[in-house]
Amino acid sequence: MSGNSAREPAKKAIGLLVLGLGNVLLGDDGLGAATIARIERSYRIPPGVHLEDGGTLGMSLLGLLAESDRVILVDAVRTDSPPGTLVRIDGEDVMDAVRERLSPHQVGVADLLDAARLIDCYPASVTLLGIVPEAIDLSIVRSIVVEVRLDELAEAVVREVQSLGYKMFPETEREGRHYPIRDSTHHFGM
Repeated sequence: MSGNSAREPAKKAIGLLVLGLGNVLLGDDGLGAATIARIERSYRIPPGVHLEDGGTLGMSLLGLLAESDRVILVDAVRTDSPPGTLVRIDGEDVMDAVRERLSPHQVGVADLLDAARLIDCYPASVTLLGIVPEAIDLSIVRSIVVEVRLDELAEAVVREVQSLGYKMFPETEREGRHYPIRDSTHHFGM
């Protein structure tokens, strides 16, 4: 044992947690789970990255959060922007966003982040990526304005993962099934 009394933080088991949040029974609120499913289906997930559909589990996700060095939350995010707008929130602003937006599970997410801070296991970074919902009401179908933006949200999540040093490559075949990868150049006139 060295004479140095300063402790280094323990290495966490999960380098990057990508956590989809929301209730799939409440229309656009289920976009977090849908985005996670698209990424799992379309990309090779590198070592160190863990994708999880956290749904509305709230505090039961604390152990997973505590084991994660960095976290990307994927969810419906209410702002003053029009429905369908992509949203990115970082750092301390994430806490404000999960407390203030009108979502049926907002208290669970705020409590989860508060608990992580309280037990001194808050991730080194937290980013919230999402879409402004049009309708959060009893429905298993997302609004068209949100549905047409899910591929872009999935791509934004992949870019965020890659900006943190993890390489994600498109998965064109898995288990003998073909999953087409959207060619975004058609949407930008290239």
